[in-house]
Amino acid sequence: MDERLEIAGENFSTDEERTQIVEKACDLMEKIYQDGDYPKLMVKRSWSEHNPIITGEMALPSAYRWYLKRELRKLLEKGASMKIFPSRPRVEVNDPLLFDNADEDDWDITQKKMFLYSPERIDISLNRLEHYTGTKPEDFQRYIIFTNYDMHVNVFEDLFPDCVKPNRSVQMPAYHHKLPENKGFSLVNIGVGPSNAKTISDHVAVLRPDAMVMVGHCGGLRNHQDIGDFVLATGFMRADGVLDQLLPLNIPITPNHLLNVYLKEVLDSNNRKYRLGTVYTTANRNWEFIKKRTVHEIHISRSVAIDMESATVATNGYRYRIPFATLLCVSDKPLHGKPKLSDTAQTFYQNSKEMHLEIVIDALNMSKANYPDGLPNSSIRAINEPLMGGPE
Repeated sequence: MDERLEIAGENFSTDEERTQIVEKACDLMEKIYQDGDYPKLMVKRSWSEHNPIITGEMALPSAYRWYLKRELRKLLEKGASMKIFPSRPRVEVNDPLLFDNADEDDWDITQKKMFLYSPERIDISLNRLEHYTGTKPEDFQRYIIFTNYDMHVNVFEDLFPDCVKPNRSVQMPAYHHKLPENKGFSLVNIGVGPSNAKTISDHVAVLRPDAMVMVGHCGGLRNHQDIGDFVLATGFMRADGVLDQLLPLNIPITPNHLLNVYLKEVLDSNNRKYRLGTVYTTANRNWEFIKKRTVHEIHISRSVAIDMESATVATNGYRYRIPFATLLCVSDKPLHGKPKLSDTAQTFYQNSKEMHLEIVIDALNMSKANYPDGLPNSSIRAINEPLMGGPE
């Protein structure tokens, strides 16, 4: 196989021709990487006034081949030209120099999503993803579900008995219902807390999934909520502090509108009681011990629920341009004399676990059916205009 490939979109007029050349392009990128170099992709888009040439390097392209195939096909359909060739030798993951090119302080937020990450960042993230989840990056599917309860894992295994499971005991075990072109679901039990939520979403993001959904439990904060009610987040109060240095607190974070529409539709069709509103995310599991201060923030943010992961996942979804949503279930009401106690909690978990996960899966199936090439994400796309450094 040649080490270089040049493709002119105008030379491929049928879907079959485009499919064949895209497969060849992905094969070459994987070979270049396996041979010890980073593959470089240059794309010329004659229709773009401000960004006619986009370029970037890849690492482990086999892990997100489905995504590359989809994006390259779209570009060819519009008449783009492409070049693929070896860029430079790979940096080993145990080389301290790896992090010199993975520093988010040097991140160009106007990069197109296909080239958002340096190859060093991709390498280290996918290495750590396998370490944390006990599964290979290639096993991950387009639709990611995060939970922090074993009971959701049990439900997932019942729904998909042939799913890929972790190959050892790990910190954040992942389970994958694999379908052709990675159109299935991946469930990751991330554990408790915003640090874990940041860690896993940092690494999953380099696979460019089509959606991330947080499926967890929460404390209900309103009088007219009952144990077992659902909460569909429409915004987030970022009291976790984990990403404050990377994204200012005054940046509005809202979930993907279409994902919320589908989740609401499934909730309504199942006659489930739920509230729309802001979720307050804290890093303090014992937030009740500073009740006065926390309740003041809850009041001014008009939050309807409190948890420890949702805002963190949502903020990283925004940063990495991944459509995201949050569906929580009220497990306790600590401000109303209904704290999470062992016996009542176990009863609640048994009564809620199947319905909770199935609602999310049904909503994701609706998303998949209506938008097989991924949800529209213009609301979280970077702006490549003169104001952001493009040509005048």
